[in-house]
Amino acid sequence: MPDSTYKAATPKPLVEIQGVHKFFGDHHVLKGIDMTVNPGEVSVIIGPSGSGKSTLLRCINLLETLSAGRIYVHNDLIGYREVNGKLHDLNTKAIAAQRREIGMVFQRFNLFPHKTALQNVIEAPTQVKRQSKAAAKLKARELLEMVGLSDRANFYPAQLSGGQQQRVAIARALAMEPELMLFDEPTSALDPELVGDVLEVMKNLAKSGMTMIVVTHEIGFAREVGDTLTFMDAGVVVESGNPREIIANPQHARTKEFLSRVL
Repeated sequence: MPDSTYKAATPKPLVEIQGVHKFFGDHHVLKGIDMTVNPGEVSVIIGPSGSGKSTLLRCINLLETLSAGRIYVHNDLIGYREVNGKLHDLNTKAIAAQRREIGMVFQRFNLFPHKTALQNVIEAPTQVKRQSKAAAKLKARELLEMVGLSDRANFYPAQLSGGQQQRVAIARALAMEPELMLFDEPTSALDPELVGDVLEVMKNLAKSGMTMIVVTHEIGFAREVGDTLTFMDAGVVVESGNPREIIANPQHARTKEFLSRVL
């Protein structure tokens, strides 16, 4: 009888970042970033302000163009097509199609002030994916319940706390059923007592198997939820690995200095 045992294949990364550089004029913001994120993984990025963390997320989500390097999401080259080794910009329609697969939650909630929570969540599925309003509303109510806001569906942003608005923003991003979720310091604009509810939603999302890249200063979240932790400074990856090991015993002096100030 043949041996039925087998070695599980190493998962193909959902995100591959290869030698990414980004310049704003003469300012070299990203200096050759390499990173991989596997399916279902929570990749947490920490570092001081100005280290390039948010710019990296914006490059993944096509909000910024690369100066050099490549980013792949689910084997798709983001922002470009490659022909005979040369890169050509994708057209607007192709970029929009790629962006639909990547959800992003920002520091500021960016909700439509004249629309209710429910209307904010159904906006993209009905306008971009052309879902029926009935189907979009059904899904939106499920998502609002998931983020603990089923009783706030008909409230306008001005009637919601900052933490509630951020949870609506998470539901809105999830309504497009993305393969990847990017979080750019999602709790930094919140009052301290509102942070916990947002982090709880993110923890539950991680448990559900969503692939996430999270830029944050919440070291406790990184320790508890992160699968990998990357410390960036001055546009480079200084140290990367197991969050609990890095937080407890950083190997690089710059990482140690940063953590001593935020812990």
